[in-house]
Amino acid sequence: MSTSSQGSSTNRNANRNSLKPSSNVKSKPIQRRTTTASAVKDHTTVPGRVRVAVRLRPRNAEELVADADFADCVELQPELKRLKLRKNNWDGETYEFDEVLTEFASQKRVYEVVARPVVESVLDGYNGTIMAYGQTGTGKTYTLGRLGEEDTAARGIMVRAMEDIFADVSLESDSVSVSYLQLYMETIQDLLDPSNDNIAIVEDPKTNDVSLPGATLVEIRDQQSFVELLRLGEAHRFAANTKLNTESSRSHAILMVHVKRSVKGRDASHSSENGNHPHMVKSLKPPIVRKAKLVVVDLAGSERIDKSGSEGHMLEEAKSINLSLSALGKCINSLAENSAHVPFRDSKLTRLLRDSFGVLTGTARTSLIITIGPSPRHRGETASTIMFGQRAMKVENMIKLKEEFDYKSLSRRLDIELDKLIMEHERQQKAFEDEIERLATEAQHRISEAERNYVESLEKERSKYQKDYMESIKKLEEKFVMNQRKNEDPHMKSNTEIPSITAEEMADLKKMLQKETLLRKAAEGETNNLKIQVAELKQSEASAKIEISKLYKILEEESHQKEKLEGEIAILQSQLLQLGLEADETRRHLDRGGFSKEVGGRDSLTSQIKHQQQVSGNGEKPSIAKLFEQVGLQKILSLLESEDADVRIHAVKVVANLAAEETNQGKIVEAGGLTSLLMLLKTTQDETIHRVAAGAIANLAMNETNQELIMAQGGISLLSMTAANAEDPQTLRMVAGAIANLCGNDKLQTELRGEGGIKALLGMVRCRHPDVHAQVARGIANFAKCESRASSQGMKSGRSFLIEDGALPWIVQNANNEASSIRRHIELALCHLAQHEANARDMISGGALWELVRISRDCSREDIKTLAHRTLASSPSFQAEMRRLRLSH
Repeated sequence: MSTSSQGSSTNRNANRNSLKPSSNVKSKPIQRRTTTASAVKDHTTVPGRVRVAVRLRPRNAEELVADADFADCVELQPELKRLKLRKNNWDGETYEFDEVLTEFASQKRVYEVVARPVVESVLDGYNGTIMAYGQTGTGKTYTLGRLGEEDTAARGIMVRAMEDIFADVSLESDSVSVSYLQLYMETIQDLLDPSNDNIAIVEDPKTNDVSLPGATLVEIRDQQSFVELLRLGEAHRFAANTKLNTESSRSHAILMVHVKRSVKGRDASHSSENGNHPHMVKSLKPPIVRKAKLVVVDLAGSERIDKSGSEGHMLEEAKSINLSLSALGKCINSLAENSAHVPFRDSKLTRLLRDSFGVLTGTARTSLIITIGPSPRHRGETASTIMFGQRAMKVENMIKLKEEFDYKSLSRRLDIELDKLIMEHERQQKAFEDEIERLATEAQHRISEAERNYVESLEKERSKYQKDYMESIKKLEEKFVMNQRKNEDPHMKSNTEIPSITAEEMADLKKMLQKETLLRKAAEGETNNLKIQVAELKQSEASAKIEISKLYKILEEESHQKEKLEGEIAILQSQLLQLGLEADETRRHLDRGGFSKEVGGRDSLTSQIKHQQQVSGNGEKPSIAKLFEQVGLQKILSLLESEDADVRIHAVKVVANLAAEETNQGKIVEAGGLTSLLMLLKTTQDETIHRVAAGAIANLAMNETNQELIMAQGGISLLSMTAANAEDPQTLRMVAGAIANLCGNDKLQTELRGEGGIKALLGMVRCRHPDVHAQVARGIANFAKCESRASSQGMKSGRSFLIEDGALPWIVQNANNEASSIRRHIELALCHLAQHEANARDMISGGALWELVRISRDCSREDIKTLAHRTLASSPSFQAEMRRLRLSH
C-alpha cells in the first residue's frame, strides 16, 4: 500500500527516543573576544578541510530482537578516533575520522565537537555548513533538529547553535534572520510559506555564492521565536512510514541563518548613531559590517527499495532522494580526486551545497556528521556511509571573510551632523540678530539722549544770553533817559563834569560787554563740547555698524559653509542612488524569475547604466538594500512626483525593490508610498512606470492590513484601468499578481467583486503569455478558497461570484493546461468551487465534472487528488450525475 503525506506534527522527533542522551546540562554561551577592523578586507581567504564525525545509533527495539544472536557490524575506538567495520568475527577494516561518537554520546557532546567550531566561525564573519548524512533511520533528524521541549538535554544542533548565536550578538547593532526550506522531488519549497513551492536558485559567478531570493526570510529577536519557526517548518515537512523508519523524512531540510554584525565596538556605534562624535564630518569613513550564513542540512536518508518496502508515490520519492544523494556523492568523489570538472549542476541539492565544498567553489567552514546503525543486516549501507565520510575528509575549502562598508550608518551620521549644524546655525543667527537689535537700540537711545541734552543746553544758554542782553539794554536806556534829564535841568552841573560821568558809564558798559563776551565764549565752548560728544556718539555708531557688517560677513560665511555641506551631501546621495540603480540592473540579470524582484524594464536608461558599469570597471558594488536605505525613504518618495520622467522611473524602481523586502513594507506605507504608487497608476501614461508600480503594489498587497488600505484607496479600480490599457505581458503579470493577492482576503470578497476585480482578471487572459495566465489562475484559486471557507461557515449562500461573472468556461478550458503553475491553481479552484452544492448544477453543465474526475484519478499532487476525491464523494448532485454517466473515481 502506497503512503505519502506531509509531516504535520512537531512530535515526529519524539518517537526517536533511542538516541535520547542523559545529560541535562545546558550548553554555555560562546566566550569570544570582540575584534575590530580599521579597513575593509574583501574576501580574506583561509584554508580549511571538511571535518567529518561519525555517530553510532544504539540498537532499536526491532534490532534487539532480530539481531540478538549477532554482534554489531562496527566497533568504535573513540579515544583513537577510529572505527572498525567488521567483515566477520575475525576480520575488519579500520577507518579514522575527526571525531568518533559512540551510541552513548550526549547531544551536547555532539554539538561541541561537530557544530560549535562552525558557529564560532559564523560569528567571526565566515560562512558555515553543518550537514548530516546516513541511511534512513540512523538519527540524522534527531541529531540536528530535535527541539528538546520535553527533555532539554535532547536539544539538537539547530537549537543549540541559535542559543550560542543569540548569546554572542547584540540585538541593538546586529541582526539574525532565518529561512527554512525543503528539497522535495527536485523542487525547493518554503517550509515557512507552503504556497511558495518552487523557489529558484541564484548563483553569483564571481563569488560562487548561492542564494534563494524567493525564500521567506524572517528576522528573529529571541530563542523562543526561533523554536516556533522550527515547529512551523517541521509541520510542513514531508514524512512517511517505511519498514526502516516510522517517521522517514522524504525531503532534504535546509535551515539558513543569516548573521549581520557590526565590526565597531558597541559604544562607538552608539555614539555614531546619536551624532556625538566631534569630528564626524571630517572623516566620512563608514563603519564596517560582517555578513555570514550558517546552513544546516538534514539530508533525507538513503534507502534500498527492497528493504524499505516503498511503493507507489513513496517509490518515486525514494528514487528522487537516492538520485540527489548519488549526485552529491559524485561531487564529493570529484573534489576528493581533484577532478577538473565537478558535476554540481546534476541536482538542485548539489547546487545548493556548491559553496560548502571545494577549493574553487567552497567558501564555507563545513562539518559533516555521518550517522550509522549497528545492525549487521545493513552492513552494506553502513560501509557506503563510511566511505562517503572518508572521501569528504579529503575535500579542502577556501573559507572567505567578507567585510562591507555600512553606507546606511554613514548616511545616518551625515544626516545627524547636518541637522546639528543647521540647528547650531539657527541658534547663532538668532543670537546674532538679537545682538544687532540690542546694539542698534542702545545706539539710538544714546544718540537721542545726546541730542536732547544738546537742545536743552542750547535753549538754556540762549535764554540766559537773551535775558542778560535785555537787562543790559534796559539799563542803558534808563541811563540814557537819566542823562537827558540831567542835561535839561537848569541847576545841572557845568559841562566840565559831563565827560567824567560819561567815561564811568562807558567803563561800566565795556565791563558789561566783556562780561557778555566771556559768557558767549563759555556758551560756545559748551556747544563745542556737546558737538564733540555728538561726534563721539556718531563714531561709536560707525564702529557698531562696522561690527554689524563683520557679523553679517560671518553669517554669510556660515551660510556658504552650510550650502557647501548640503551640496556634498547631495552629491554623495546622488552617487549612492546611481550605485543603487547599477545594483538594480545587476540584480535583474541574476534574478529573472522572482515575482517580487523583477520590477525594472530594459529601457534606454538601463542601457546608459550598463555603459557606466563598463566604464567604472569591476569594482565591488555595495548591496542594493544598503544603498537604497542611505538616501532616505522620504527623499525617494518625493522623487515620485518629479516632473522629469526618468527621475520618476528611477524612483519607482527603487521603491519597488524596497517593497520586495517585508521589513520595508510597513515603512513605505507609513510614509505614504502606497498612496504615491496608486497615484502614479492614475496620473501617468508611461508603461514602464505602470509595470514597476504594479509590481510594488503586488508586494505590498501580501500584507492583510495593506490589502484593506489598497481597497480603501480605490486600488482595484486603478489596477483594472491599468490592465485594460496595458499591452506588455510583464505589466499584465504584475497587475494580475496584485489582484491575486487581494483575492486571498476573506473580508474583501464582496467589495472586490463589486469593483470589477474578477472581470479585470478574466480580461487579462486576452494576453496569451503563460506567466499572466498563472497569476490569473492564482487569483481565481485564492478567491474560490475564500468563498468555500465563507460558505462552510454560513457567511455566504448562493452561486459563486466566479460563476456569476463567467469564469467557469476559462477554468474548465485550462484545467489540464500543460504549464504546472496554471494547472495546479485551476485544479485547486475547481475543488473549492465543487465543495459548495449551489455550484454543482453549473459545474455539471459546464463540463467541470469530467475535470474533477480526472483530477481525482491522475493529479500529480496527492493533496489535490485527495481533495477532489473527497469533494466528489460528498456531493449528492455529483454522485447522481456520475451514476447516470456510469463514472467512477
